[in-house]
Amino acid sequence: MASEKQYQINEIFYSLQGEGVRAGTAALFLRFSGCNLSCSKESHGFDCDTEFVSGRSLSAREIINALRECSVNCEWIVITGGEPLLQLDEALTSALKEHGYKLAIETNGSIAPSGELLDSLDWITCSPKVAEHAIRLQRCDELKYVRAHGQGIPKPKLKDAPNKLISPAFSGEQLDQKNLEWCIALAKEHPDWRLSVQQHKVWRVR
Repeated sequence: MASEKQYQINEIFYSLQGEGVRAGTAALFLRFSGCNLSCSKESHGFDCDTEFVSGRSLSAREIINALRECSVNCEWIVITGGEPLLQLDEALTSALKEHGYKLAIETNGSIAPSGELLDSLDWITCSPKVAEHAIRLQRCDELKYVRAHGQGIPKPKLKDAPNKLISPAFSGEQLDQKNLEWCIALAKEHPDWRLSVQQHKVWRVR
């Protein structure tokens, strides 16, 4: 009998979505290990504050069991990383769908998923960390850019995203007031964009 495919998973936990249009809603978080980018203050205006290097190997069945241990009532899963599209495939999304889950993903947009994989996702958040010409994602429900003081409004390749957000860069776990005021001014100057703050850091939840 062939062994089950393994996925490198950094963590699985239950919390509230802390940012974006769906902020405040309960969700199961499935964080994959690994990323294809390295964000620093010098290159992107902020340092990556997510630990996604460590992890354990889990099969789809083991992932579902771990999700159910966290909550048997929550139907939404936020698939994140790192960069989840390095590993996420139709086999896993199909297994999750068969168990009644709705799937949201947070991706940097640099990897183009297949049409079938894209269609299996109920909510797509793209937070670009590369130049616009390097975006490979075909569509998203929510486009979110982190901005530090002095960085201008984005000129996105994904122009048709129904929700466009700017998020002030944090300093560690602290909201940087200078960055916040800058992003407020950007949102007021460009009313087709809205402000999104990483509220889970303010709430002090994962």
